[in-house]
Amino acid sequence: MKLRTLGVIPARLSSTRLRHKPLHPLLGRPLLEWVWRRAEGMALWDALVVATDDERIVELCRSMGAQVLLTDPDHPSGTDRVAEVARHPDWSGHDVVVNLQGDEPLLEGRHVAAALGLVADEDWEVGTCATPVREAGDWLDPGVVKVARAQTGRALYFSRAPIPFLRDGTPGETELSASPFLRHLGLYVYRKEALFQWVALPPSPLEGIEKLEQLRALEAGMGIGVAVVDSAAPGVDTPEDAARMEILLRDLASTFTQAPSGR
Repeated sequence: MKLRTLGVIPARLSSTRLRHKPLHPLLGRPLLEWVWRRAEGMALWDALVVATDDERIVELCRSMGAQVLLTDPDHPSGTDRVAEVARHPDWSGHDVVVNLQGDEPLLEGRHVAAALGLVADEDWEVGTCATPVREAGDWLDPGVVKVARAQTGRALYFSRAPIPFLRDGTPGETELSASPFLRHLGLYVYRKEALFQWVALPPSPLEGIEKLEQLRALEAGMGIGVAVVDSAAPGVDTPEDAARMEILLRDLASTFTQAPSGR
């Protein structure tokens, strides 16, 4: 039986490092529009919805023909916002829910498909992706989330610290290109029941220390499968990231499944 898949893009207006991030212009178009148009071109979901906390984003979505839900402004995380969409009568009939980051305009369908496969084909409760770290600066950067993965594909731990830690020094380029050194990609696929279990859990001790919500699920014993992909484009968190992304979008626009159209 084919599982019905719901894609959700959580888009909270406020951001600590980039003001009004979903509306931040890239080549004259809002960041969220680039993300939504990119996702819209993927034949991976039965429905695609933006979940937001602000009427300005609702207006943007309606202007570009995107389905949108104005969610509870007091949600503590994007995961809670995604769960509200999954509970809504219009979309509650879906079996699998995909949480798409609203700050990744170069999201790739193969990454989503890899995470979906972990849930739909291998029966993990939650699926996500990672890619080799490749650079020592990223391995050491607390802003880059790393994941340690078992040989079965199960996530063992997520951290802002450099993991796995090389006791005898900093790993070189060759070592960082090998799969034990992995950068986590902020993409999650959940069985609907697992999503609801996740958001019902209280914040956990490790989550509080690392400020990484996925540790809540691990501490509760939930199984998170990690698919390893060979590469991934960066997201947009800061003004500097936005400037770099404009260059990438300008250079790579011709490869988009569907570039933004005029409004």
